[in-house]
Amino acid sequence: MRRRSSTPATPLNQKQEELARREDELRDKMQQLERMIAEAPRVAEETQRRQREELMSRASEGGSRLGVSIALQDKRFGDRGGNSGRRVSLRKERREGRFVFLLLVIALAAAVMWLLSHLQF
Repeated sequence: MRRRSSTPATPLNQKQEELARREDELRDKMQQLERMIAEAPRVAEETQRRQREELMSRASEGGSRLGVSIALQDKRFGDRGGNSGRRVSLRKERREGRFVFLLLVIALAAAVMWLLSHLQF
């Protein structure tokens, strides 16, 4: 048999070692994915069973469907209850919106004019 020389590895040998290492990593990853694929039906069944049990436990709790305590809160009225503070008029909001829109259009027009003046062909 041939002994390995004490000379440093050639670029070809380094490349082969790198490819062998990557091949081992890919093989490990492939085995892991195959295990996941094999376990997928069991995991899906377990998830369905857990959801069914949760649904059954919620249904068996009883309680009135019209219970006020579990009713969803309407997000339009915010988190605070009742009429706390005066609501800003819609007319004022529209006027402010128009002003901001006009300001943005003017800024866009100025930017386009600046670009056209500095980037002439």
